[in-house]
Amino acid sequence: MLEGKRIGLGITASHCTYEDVIPKIENFTKVGATVVPIITHSVLTAATRFGTGEEWIKKIEALTGEKVVSSIVEAEPFGPSNPLDCMVIAPMTGNSISKFANASTDSPVLMAAKATLRNGSPVVLGISTNDALGLNGVNIMKLMNSKNIYFIPFGQDDPKSKPNSLISDFTKMVETVDHAINHKKQLQPLLIQY
Repeated sequence: MLEGKRIGLGITASHCTYEDVIPKIENFTKVGATVVPIITHSVLTAATRFGTGEEWIKKIEALTGEKVVSSIVEAEPFGPSNPLDCMVIAPMTGNSISKFANASTDSPVLMAAKATLRNGSPVVLGISTNDALGLNGVNIMKLMNSKNIYFIPFGQDDPKSKPNSLISDFTKMVETVDHAINHKKQLQPLLIQY
């Protein structure tokens, strides 16, 4: 399965989903994978009602046993000199979706994803955005049709109050990565109902 694999875990600023996503790191370590945490600047510096960057970094480093990568310079070597077997971005905000779909690499997370694609290895996206069925829909479709990019299955989390919002089922993160690395296939069904 994933024993001995090196998984990059990129975390972007969907602060409300950290409580759900961060504990899932253990699901990788339980199957023998090494998790390399990579964060965006806003994860590092934001203080929200969901916690401070410092608090989340402590939790992430405790779960992974690895120092958080927090700069583009630190992330760039994930190309040929220090490759990952797979890069996961979860949660992935609409802002990062838009940038990634349009080849912008202005954060450590996006630099690590670009480096992973450069190596021909899979990138798995766990989306969490309020505009997935709005302006960002075109970017998601663009990424869905890109080589070596896979999605953690997703659905509408609150269709009545937030009709454009989509969020991945993060309980399927390890299974999606396994499919991407070992089978080169998208885990199905991709569209789920909450």
